[in-house]
Amino acid sequence: MACRSCGKVKQERLDWLADYAFFTKRFAYYVGRRCRDSSIQDIAEELHLDWRTVKALEMQYMREMLRRIGTPGPEVIGLDEISVRKGHDYRIVVSDLGRRRAIWFGGKDRSEESTDLFFQGLGPKKSKRIRLAVMDMWKPFWNSTTKNAPQAAILFDKFHVMRHLNEALDKVRKSEYARLSGKDRQFIKGQKYTLLSRKKNLSTDGRKSLKVLLKVNKRLNTAYLLKESFSQLWEYRQEGWARKFFENWCVSLKWQRLKPYEEFAKMIESHWSGIVAFIQSEDKVSLGFVEGFNTKIRVIQRRAYGLRDEEYLRLKVLTCMLPAI
Repeated sequence: MACRSCGKVKQERLDWLADYAFFTKRFAYYVGRRCRDSSIQDIAEELHLDWRTVKALEMQYMREMLRRIGTPGPEVIGLDEISVRKGHDYRIVVSDLGRRRAIWFGGKDRSEESTDLFFQGLGPKKSKRIRLAVMDMWKPFWNSTTKNAPQAAILFDKFHVMRHLNEALDKVRKSEYARLSGKDRQFIKGQKYTLLSRKKNLSTDGRKSLKVLLKVNKRLNTAYLLKESFSQLWEYRQEGWARKFFENWCVSLKWQRLKPYEEFAKMIESHWSGIVAFIQSEDKVSLGFVEGFNTKIRVIQRRAYGLRDEEYLRLKVLTCMLPAI
């Protein structure tokens, strides 16, 4: 219709219309809720829509979720990185561990400069409110946090530490596979996840395979037992007892020829202050949330396989732990 002031033809803006004029906001939010549990392609086929339309409606839904939740003001944060594609291409994810949701996704890599971008966006005033920062033992995260939020205590949680220990165990597995030949290799081949998984999570066949593997390979048996025993460190509440346990664990590495474990022990030694801070902390961060959040991100990446839109991935990560609207 023609505007009475300027005479130009303009489209009337209706609050209940979605960004796509052919759909209402109510329908856009319905599509967005469905996409929380299903892939874009599945919803497109079900509703007889083009997948690009479904994606656009879901993105509008996710932006509305973020608008309603407001700007973050965290007191306890978690810093982690995710790989967005092959070739060590990383992005940083920051979570509000108090409210159990992601609050920032960005950067060009996992460098100190990229981590600084989060604190710059948060602002000096809100950065001063951060009292705990839980992170991996990655130096750029440490440097950026101590620079931008020097009052925050830095903690290294069990989930990240045990991930490094699992990587050390896998290096031992690979070295044993390379060292052996012929029939001796058959017990190791294809047993990576049997060896790295928690024993309680293994099936009956998995436990049998693990038992045979540890019986025939002494070095892997030693490495596996050392990994399992290390988790006892988190049961201590006083630094003195925790330190004594760690020193005894390091002594048990002597003569074992487990170089990846020796490197892991050196890393723990150099980051001891952050590890003991987590042990002593009365304000424990839920490890279940940390592990669950990482699992959610992996599921999102599988569902979004083939999509190169980083803004879409950012919205998915930031809204995956929020309640539906």
